[in-house]
Amino acid sequence: MNVPQRASHWQLRTRRLDFPARPLVMGILNVTPDSFSDGGQFAGVPAAIEHGLRMAAEGADLIDVGGESTRPYSQPVEASEELRRVLPVVQALVEQTGLPISIDTSKAAVAREALAAGAEIINDVTALAGDEQMIETALDAQAAVCAMHMPGTPQTMQDNPAYQDVVADVYDYLRQRRDALLAAGILPSRIALDPGIGFGKTHEHNVTLLAHCRRFHGLGCPLMVGHSRKGFIGKIIGDKMADRTAGTVGVTLALASQGVGIVRVHDVAANLHALKLFFATGGVQEV
Repeated sequence: MNVPQRASHWQLRTRRLDFPARPLVMGILNVTPDSFSDGGQFAGVPAAIEHGLRMAAEGADLIDVGGESTRPYSQPVEASEELRRVLPVVQALVEQTGLPISIDTSKAAVAREALAAGAEIINDVTALAGDEQMIETALDAQAAVCAMHMPGTPQTMQDNPAYQDVVADVYDYLRQRRDALLAAGILPSRIALDPGIGFGKTHEHNVTLLAHCRRFHGLGCPLMVGHSRKGFIGKIIGDKMADRTAGTVGVTLALASQGVGIVRVHDVAANLHALKLFFATGGVQEV
């Protein structure tokens, strides 16, 4: 079977990210009181900045800052509150790390301020369809974007997830969103895609998507996957209360073997160390 070649780079707002053999590691920084795994741990600005600096020191390639939880059945927050949470964190990390900073938001007003503060990427769970001004915001700033698959909203997505063929259905949705972004004028080199693990999927859907991520290279865009600490890991382990770090690392290595460009994770050091050893010992001969 012919495997599509993965994208070689991602053009950000002010720089280009070339993909090495291993996936790039994006650190998750939730400045929220209610995110599913680390809600409240970094809700204050000083704690969030400290954690961002820690992830940078651990070797993160990018950091994704979010101020609104998108866990199942979470409640939305006002743009003003989201900005209060994230803007000083984005500013500090841009100034103190030099790393590409991503803003995880579906609100154009939040994205606009974060980009003005130095963020490079808009990471939008609605695939830039939730706010009619988001595409224009991305175009005005020449920002990179990541469009994710999510059926419905966080409040409805887990009510009854159903697909005829989850891989084909998610692929078709991402193709449509890619084409819509291209038609709006966003350059192909600036678009990354995310299959949306845990967003409107059963445990079985998540595992199936993860096992077939190499198919998404056919869309010609960098692939970002956010599997970190999610519920399917506890399901497979057989203990929903178990620590999910090792399980997350296991999935990261499986994604590396499929040529995924970016893994979005909470535990930067554990994933990065595993990836370095995986590749140093011949983990992938050819992608």
